[in-house]
Order: sequence, then structure tokens, then C-alpha cells
Amino acid sequence: MNRQQLAQEIIDAGRFLYGRGWSPATSSNYSTRLSASEALLTVSGKHKGQLGPDDVLATDMDGNSLEPGKKPSAETLLHTQLYRWKPEIGAVLHTHSVNATVLSRLTLADSLVFADYELQKAFSGITTHESQVLVPIFDNDQDIARLATKVQPWLDEHPDCVGYLIRGHGLYTWGPRMSDVLRQVEAFEFLFECELKTLSITRR
Repeated sequence: MNRQQLAQEIIDAGRFLYGRGWSPATSSNYSTRLSASEALLTVSGKHKGQLGPDDVLATDMDGNSLEPGKKPSAETLLHTQLYRWKPEIGAVLHTHSVNATVLSRLTLADSLVFADYELQKAFSGITTHESQVLVPIFDNDQDIARLATKVQPWLDEHPDCVGYLIRGHGLYTWGPRMSDVLRQVEAFEFLFECELKTLSITRR
């Protein structure tokens, strides 16, 4: 795909995710791989339901803007980290849903485990409900470089990881194509909601 097509994928994703309530206002950030050494990301501070072609910018794999006058998201490094980690990753979505935020705050452990849900098969590499999906939770940190250094060891030790949560903040998930990542966001949101409803019943 060329830059225009990749930018349109980001724009369309923003409208969809905003419409579902998973990326309110100017929260969240999205990206696609532009080349082996460049990524295309949403610029900082834009409403994700109203993105246009000028609301994306190219960065290098260190998160530096390649377009003067355009400021990348503060969390750009968490995107480019994933592109450096696996060359097959073609898109990354970071969302801020209510369910992800609340569940990550309620979970005292450093990870969530999803088991025996049919919808786990929506994740890349999962072919049966008879499996476990481990989702790490990292404490929120305004120092993104420091946060990235905490994420990387987990990724290296869990090459099948399909997403992670930042506590009280949101979800990161990724895949080969934007369509794959959107599917995974939907699956995660379903699972987050199931877990929250289960907690609300069992904690009464």
C-alpha cells in the first residue's frame, strides 16, 4: 500500500473506534508500518473521530518526526518498539476504552489471563478456546522511554503476545494488517466486558 492508502486506513480506524466509544476525544493513537525504517502515526492531540489526511505523519523507528511542523504522539516509541520487535507487524492500535481502563485498575496482579472463551480464536495464532491468552499490565508512566524499557523484556520472553494493558490508561494491540488489529480490539473489548461483568457478580 502507498502512503495515501495507509493514511486512509488510520482515518477509517479512528472513526470506527471513536464510534464504539473506545477512543474518546483526543485520546488514543494509531499507526501503520510505512517501510522497513518508517512508520505512519497519528499526530498529537487530534480528535480520533475527525482525522483527516494531514493528521498523520511519518516517523523513524526511534519515534522522531520526519515531517517538520508535525508533532508525533508522546507514545510513539511504544509503536515503533513493536515494529522493531517483529518485522511482520504492520499496524498498531492504542485505545482508551472504559472497560480496559477499569479492568486494569481493578486487577491487582501484573497480568490478566483469558481462558476458555470462544472469542479467543479472534487473536492471531489462537485456534481453540482450550487455550490461555496472557495479557500483561504495566503501570502507567509519563516517561514513555522508561515504560518502553519495561515492555521490551516481556515481549522478548513472550513472542506470542498479542496485546498489553497500561494500568488506568488503555490497550495496545498489533498485527500484520489494520483489519487484523481492529478484529483484535473488538475481541479484547468483548473479553474485558465479560470479565468485568463476572467480577460484578462474584464480588457481591
